[in-house]
Amino acid sequence: MDLNVRLTQFSHGGGCGCKIAPGVLEQILSKSAPGLLPKALLVGIETADDAAVYQINETQAIVATTDFFMPIVDDPHDFGAIAATNAISDVYAMGGQPLFALALVGMPVNKLPLDVIRRILEGGESVCTRAGIPIAGGHTIDSVEPIYGLVAIGLVDPRNLKRNAGAKAGDVLVLGKPLGVGIYSAALKKGKLDESGYRAMIESTTKLNTPGPALGRLDGVHALTDVTGFGLLGHLLEICKGSGVCAQVDWKSLPVLPGAVDLAHEGFVTGASGRNFGGYGDNVTLGPAIDEAGKALLTDPQTSGGLLVACSPESVGEVMSIFHADGFGHAAVIGRIEAGSPGVSVR
Repeated sequence: MDLNVRLTQFSHGGGCGCKIAPGVLEQILSKSAPGLLPKALLVGIETADDAAVYQINETQAIVATTDFFMPIVDDPHDFGAIAATNAISDVYAMGGQPLFALALVGMPVNKLPLDVIRRILEGGESVCTRAGIPIAGGHTIDSVEPIYGLVAIGLVDPRNLKRNAGAKAGDVLVLGKPLGVGIYSAALKKGKLDESGYRAMIESTTKLNTPGPALGRLDGVHALTDVTGFGLLGHLLEICKGSGVCAQVDWKSLPVLPGAVDLAHEGFVTGASGRNFGGYGDNVTLGPAIDEAGKALLTDPQTSGGLLVACSPESVGEVMSIFHADGFGHAAVIGRIEAGSPGVSVR
């Protein structure tokens, strides 16, 4: 079998762009039975948060999450690393510290060389090593498309737990990573992403969101999430709905991967971007400066995207210092939270 096989040829969608459209997902979950809700379950599915949190004593709560998807890139090691980084991010997004992971592996074993599958797993293991956690087990199946991801388990002091609800009018919004991963992936599939673009994509998608625990310890941080498959607008809307507020985004302040807007103008956008806007566009107001490429960027599915923080104005300096100390040079203030019905406007 060919060791130079293109992984993306097996997947109908890649990375977090594989997510079920937000509108469809909301309909599915709205008709689900509530089930058992013990008091110790601090975070469940009620606000579409990043992970479940279950308190075990006064100072410790378990953070549990899972994430997996089909290849967003062709290099096996890079695919594994991106998927693992993305899964662990949800622990950081709750203000938690990862403890260990379980691997979720589905592979077309009759089509992929075993060495390719091994390299995918090695990519995930390399990220877990950087996060300081072991892969303690997992599950494998023979599947039609390559699928890889993790169950990530972490710990958080309940006093430092940060949710995607809790933002307050007057808060400032800070984004930790640049946007444009989905646009890059669309260009990559068509052979139009150059080497520097690819390296920028890998650098962003494999960078662990390690500022999470430090942000969790700040009283001035009122809401925290990571931007993934529903794009910036979708995950910001989750903050707004969970907090009962609205948000204003400054288009010119958004950090963007080099050339991403130009690629969007050339038509390199994902199908998920359109599905995202179709699911929540009624709650979004776009200013006259936002063209179709801009809308594609705002709804672009961010595989292993950045942390999105809502914090008090007095805490902005400390939040930015935490990001910069961990090497997040693209972190930027992108807008503010305002009083009003849940929604987002971009100007």
